[in-house]
Amino acid sequence: MRQPQPQTQTQTQPQIQPQTQTPTAPTTTPTPTATPKPMPPTGSRRPATTRKAPSPTLRKIMTRPRRPAAPRPTATRPPTSRPPGRTDPRRPSPRRIPAQPPPHPAELFTELLLLVLSGQRPVHAVARHIAHTAYDDLVRLAELLPLRSVGGHRPAVQRVGHYEVRPGVFEVFARVGAGPALRALAFRLHLGDDERWRCTAVEVAGPGIRRH
Repeated sequence: MRQPQPQTQTQTQPQIQPQTQTPTAPTTTPTPTATPKPMPPTGSRRPATTRKAPSPTLRKIMTRPRRPAAPRPTATRPPTSRPPGRTDPRRPSPRRIPAQPPPHPAELFTELLLLVLSGQRPVHAVARHIAHTAYDDLVRLAELLPLRSVGGHRPAVQRVGHYEVRPGVFEVFARVGAGPALRALAFRLHLGDDERWRCTAVEVAGPGIRRH
């Protein structure tokens, strides 16, 4: 006997047909139209409008017309000190004043002793310039004021002379006048080891002055 063969079932897949796209018309958005603002009635005040601040990215540039350059002043040479009739272009050299030598110690001590013996300066103000027994003599003379003013005339040195007894020793004499009165001042100077001059003796002579 012939056996029946098993039947195989075949599944058939459904066929998918490609869809065809139908072109559609593009949609357009209606553009809004600006409606005119109603005009304010005549005679009414227009409402204030607020201004928007300019964008920070925008820069306002203002240009100005360039002004014409002012004419430069012409350089003028300063007037020279040359006389009109002089043809030499060289200028005269400035006058040089020769340096004055320092005053002599005799002149300095004459003025110093005059101030003390006329009462214009105390004795202790010149103590460091006086040596040996000259300080005691100066104190005694300063009490008498031998070189004081006479008749409203202040004393003044009229003449100073000196001579060198030996190196480092000077004898000095001076004439002091106060109006019609004349006085004679004499003193001795010694140069010390420290290279400083000091008065070691002093005398004053004149009318009404007694010598001790």
